[in-house]
Amino acid sequence: MKTLIAYFKTHRDSALLSGAMLMLVLAMFHITVPVKHNIYTYLLVADITQSMNTIDTTIDGKPASRMAHTQKMLHEVVSSLPCGTKVSVGLFAGVSVAALYNPIEVCENFAAIQDTIDHLDWRTAWSGNSRIRESLFSITRAIRSFPETAQVVFFTDGEEAPKLHAFNTKDLTNFQGADGWLLVGVGSEKGASIPKLSEKNQLIGYWSNESFALQPGIAQISESNLGVRDDNVAGGEQDRFVSKLNSEYMKSIAKEVGSTYVDGDNVHTILDAMKNQKPARRDVAPFDLSWVMASLAGLLLLAAYFSKHPIKQIGEVLRLYRKNAIRRQHTKNELAIAHDNHIN
Repeated sequence: MKTLIAYFKTHRDSALLSGAMLMLVLAMFHITVPVKHNIYTYLLVADITQSMNTIDTTIDGKPASRMAHTQKMLHEVVSSLPCGTKVSVGLFAGVSVAALYNPIEVCENFAAIQDTIDHLDWRTAWSGNSRIRESLFSITRAIRSFPETAQVVFFTDGEEAPKLHAFNTKDLTNFQGADGWLLVGVGSEKGASIPKLSEKNQLIGYWSNESFALQPGIAQISESNLGVRDDNVAGGEQDRFVSKLNSEYMKSIAKEVGSTYVDGDNVHTILDAMKNQKPARRDVAPFDLSWVMASLAGLLLLAAYFSKHPIKQIGEVLRLYRKNAIRRQHTKNELAIAHDNHIN
């Protein structure tokens, strides 16, 4: 040990540079160590029913549809998740939620996940209805099909279509499995008309009030089973159905099943709520030491260019700077006096 210390004192710069080179070489091999930590897995569910085409949100100060706002929030959420997190994207329409793939790691599959979000479209929906209460059971079935459990983040405007009444309200009293789920409300409390679009995404009118009228028991249940809405188009401004963010309803659902509700107007609010969700599991995973090695290499490289007594050297530099400043000030004073004598 004494020999190593003596060698280091004699060949300090060479030892530091050699150590920096060694750390860089080790960083290239991506050495990992097993570390037990929390594993986060999410099923990000997006409502793709037609009410999500309602334009009552903004993006960069410009009017935008709820669907476009959901896509923006999903992009930012995925971009903020740390490497090692796994994500699946799900679609909600009718009474069902379909997961597009099993949860995949965000960093390795970042482009694929973002591309999935880019292609969210109401035309993908397999049903014209929106039965949020019943969709919760479909979400649990989707999660059970995964190779590992996942937390849920559900983006929706909270609109039930057809409207709920005593005959079609799903009982959630004994519902289990939503502990830690996050319901994210999209839209505004003021609301707006729901545009009716063609297959080419062209506006052909707006959904009428009759399309969402509450029908007597069996008629509405039959409508629900068919999975279609009335095709009536509003003839005037007063005939249009106004769709609003039903935050109070979503809060009540969250309370019934033990989940959490947040407004989806700010990505930081969503991310803060996600941080409070329980991890999917705790397991041993590899921890990459490359950045540690690279950081040590940088520190050793900086140390090689410092003197043996850096504090003393800094003090000497400061004293020298002070002497030069005083000398320059004296020179300026002498020149000023000489100039005044010359004029006199």
